[in-house]
Amino acid sequence: MTQPIHIGIAGIGRAGWGMHCKELDSRTDRFQITAACDLIPERLAQMEQRYHCRTYTRIEEMVADPAVELVDIATRSNDHLAHTLLALEAGKIVFLEKPICLNYSEAQQLAQAAAQHPDRLFIRHNRRFDPDFVQVREIIASGKLGEVFEIRLARHSFQRRDDWQTIRRFGGGQLLNWGPHIVDHALQLLESPVESLFSDLKRIAAAGDAEDHVKIVLRGENKRLVDLEISGGVAIGAPTYQVFGTRGSLALTGKEIRLKYLDPSQPLPEKTASPETPAEYGEPWHVIAARQAAQPMAAPAGVPVAVKSSGAPRRSLFGPAEILPWVEETLPVRAGSNAVIWDALYESIREGAAFPVRLEESLEVMRILTLARRGTAFEL
Repeated sequence: MTQPIHIGIAGIGRAGWGMHCKELDSRTDRFQITAACDLIPERLAQMEQRYHCRTYTRIEEMVADPAVELVDIATRSNDHLAHTLLALEAGKIVFLEKPICLNYSEAQQLAQAAAQHPDRLFIRHNRRFDPDFVQVREIIASGKLGEVFEIRLARHSFQRRDDWQTIRRFGGGQLLNWGPHIVDHALQLLESPVESLFSDLKRIAAAGDAEDHVKIVLRGENKRLVDLEISGGVAIGAPTYQVFGTRGSLALTGKEIRLKYLDPSQPLPEKTASPETPAEYGEPWHVIAARQAAQPMAAPAGVPVAVKSSGAPRRSLFGPAEILPWVEETLPVRAGSNAVIWDALYESIREGAAFPVRLEESLEVMRILTLARRGTAFEL
């Protein structure tokens, strides 16, 4: 039999009510909502009606409730540090929504508190479990794209937002909204300590005084590049993921993954660069490229298509045109949910399993976010 973890939720808003409660509804054998805290009476009435839980308007009272074993922090970003410290000092386990705090200095305070209360602080980087992210990582690890040298991540929209998440003093802006998720993805995909960072922040379409367009480029010590862009000011978006390797590429848009890579069963002949003047000129490269693109037969989605030569290569303006053994695939993104982070949380608390998001990783996310903001008009 499972022993449910009794939860007190702090903040019954978009995250607490709209996400956490819904995810917990399918895990009542593992978690029970015992208490809720919010400043808005109507929200507390909703919680009482739906979960028959105790309600509080002051978090100090909720963390003092002996029936609450775990405090789920889903309050505004600028309150995360204070509310987490309060819960840890009360002896509670804490599940902390992103962003864990406002900057790296606050993150170091969290780390000090976590050291004083071992195995009590867990970070909700739930998008580590996004099905598309997991699948992209698996494809990279398979080696079919060769050595990956650049990855591009994009979260694009056009939104004229005007809520508190557009105001800097509350922790608003894309850096602390989508930023913790996508920077966490970037660091996982970099597979190396960060060697250098470039950033550019702008406010394009949103109200308030916080950035809504973020560009960060990370270069790893392994020389891999991760280029990420998060924007509420882009009307025509780029693919969510693009991966470039020495043997092929990947592009993911929506729920579809497109792959194009060199057939690993066909070794390529060695080539040597020649300093000599080409003997003759032939067809322009774009004519040859168009003919090559028209060669493969259509195939059902998900079925690899090998593109092979059908005749002698023709000469282009740049020498003999090489017909490469391309394989093209279109794959659906597998079904799944990032809500499985709750299952990992339960297994860590009740069964002693290692939690998949380490605090050190969350601290590195905050370090990168703070460096990206440094010296800009959006510094906190």
